Amino acid sequence: MTDPGERLRSSLAADLPPPVAEFDSPIAMEAMRATRVLHAGDQDPFPAPGRIRVVTIANQKGGVGKTTSTVNLGVALSLFGLRVLVIDLDPQGNASTALGVDHVVGTPSIYDALVGESTLAEVTHPTTASPNLRCVPATIDLAGAEIELVSVVAREHRLRRAIEAHLHALPAEERPHYVLIDCPPSLGLLTLNALVAGDEVLIPIQCEYYALEGLGQLLSNIELVRAHLNPGISVSTILLTMYDGRTKLADQVADEVRNHFGELVLSSVIPRNVRVSEAPGYGQSVLTYDPGSRGSTSYVEAARELAVRGAELGPLVPVQPAPAAAPPTAAPPLNALVLGQSVATHPQENS
Repeated sequence: MTDPGERLRSSLAADLPPPVAEFDSPIAMEAMRATRVLHAGDQDPFPAPGRIRVVTIANQKGGVGKTTSTVNLGVALSLFGLRVLVIDLDPQGNASTALGVDHVVGTPSIYDALVGESTLAEVTHPTTASPNLRCVPATIDLAGAEIELVSVVAREHRLRRAIEAHLHALPAEERPHYVLIDCPPSLGLLTLNALVAGDEVLIPIQCEYYALEGLGQLLSNIELVRAHLNPGISVSTILLTMYDGRTKLADQVADEVRNHFGELVLSSVIPRNVRVSEAPGYGQSVLTYDPGSRGSTSYVEAARELAVRGAELGPLVPVQPAPAAAPPTAAPPLNALVLGQSVATHPQENS
């Protein structure tokens, strides 16, 4: 596997004239990385996708970089010219914190759109990172949403219908190119809503053995969702995070993931970098907190790769208004999706 630092050096050098492309010190290299991020608006923008991409960032294991990846990919895409909407679906509200969006109790949030009657437009807030990036925050109220939604008709489709209605109401020139949904570390009803709402799944995988153990359960649940709730969902992207080049284990995990998932795995790898962990404490992404860090540039390269792949998608499909609510019998039992049981054992729900 190519060392991320060497790949980054080659990428930076390729964009510079020969006299400047020679990095004679780590400080010079860091300064050049910071310049590219700070002056993103002066560079060629990332290519727009062929259609609006609704990407669910999911992995039921905690601490693998879901929120960090959601925030930093969103910021990178927005700094390089694309419109992005981040939906924080984790009751902890970490994505909201990193984007500088208030999420105290009482703040209009995704809870009001899922459980209440608010539209996404009413709960969407600007962020401090970029005028192209907006966020739907999560408050602690969201922790009780799974219980409150149990008796709601078509509960698994609440987020999808909210997104469809929001996109349909926006003028074409204001619709986001990317909708990124940050999931909680579980396979409950909130994650299920995110999987039903998304067209693609991006799975961050920490370069450690434990990160692989729960992957099978997640893929099984995605297959159940595709079979019974959202035929269009698919795993489109795998992002390797917390790569530590000093250990053989990181290389072994990365190689195993690449051998299994092939081209789904981004060539860009996110290294372990203390700046990535420090940034949320200042209400920022790593791109705005320390644009010259390796973590910042790695996320820029990952976002660039994500954007290039998106440009190859089909043309934009006109957004239709959300359909009328389906009768309760149309939704398979929640336990069958969350626990991995077969819905075939409940014929009365599928009749």
